[in-house]
Amino acid sequence: MNKYKRYLLLIILFLAGLIWSGISPKDYFIWALEVFPAILGIVILGLTFKKFKFTYFTYCLVLVHCFILFIGAHYTYAEVPLFDLIRDIFVQSRNNYDKAGHFAQGFFPAIIIREIFIRLEVVKKNGWLNFIVVCICLSISAVYEFIEWFVAVVTGESADAFLGTQGYIWDTQSDMLLATIGAIFAVVFLSGIHDRQIEKYKSEWKPQSRNDVTGRN
Repeated sequence: MNKYKRYLLLIILFLAGLIWSGISPKDYFIWALEVFPAILGIVILGLTFKKFKFTYFTYCLVLVHCFILFIGAHYTYAEVPLFDLIRDIFVQSRNNYDKAGHFAQGFFPAIIIREIFIRLEVVKKNGWLNFIVVCICLSISAVYEFIEWFVAVVTGESADAFLGTQGYIWDTQSDMLLATIGAIFAVVFLSGIHDRQIEKYKSEWKPQSRNDVTGRN
């Protein structure tokens, strides 16, 4: 039972971040749009927890990604205070928190996809594994841009904060590029750590008896 406590801690932190994000956000409509992916992701991970537990390392990365979404939802991606300060210090033309968010959109999902592929033995050759992971992350980013486009068409000007273009004509293309770069960074810099965490997971959750395999008490 003790090894489940750390997962409970992640859930508590997720709920704390969600509650903070929802207290007097810049715009509740934008807030709902921005936190929806985090809530959907956690629901899916919760429903699949018994059938496919990810490594604790991966769940921690998911939580970090959720907090990035919570911050963007609370302030809107164009008005995060820290990135306003960075904009002013480095004389930038816009608040670039949305670019950090799109980098994360490739970085964190890359580890999730990588773990699924490794543990289910979908792809065994490491070179092809990394290439396919990056391609899938790029696809996810492109689909998200389609969703943003659809929301903008349906809701009109009220979706400007959701899009977060801030007048930058290459915003969509740069978003997808940063997601791709994020995925590349993940597979390059975290693969070694991730592989060790997967091996650790296998030893921690290795069935000790027939009852463990069947789930009987």
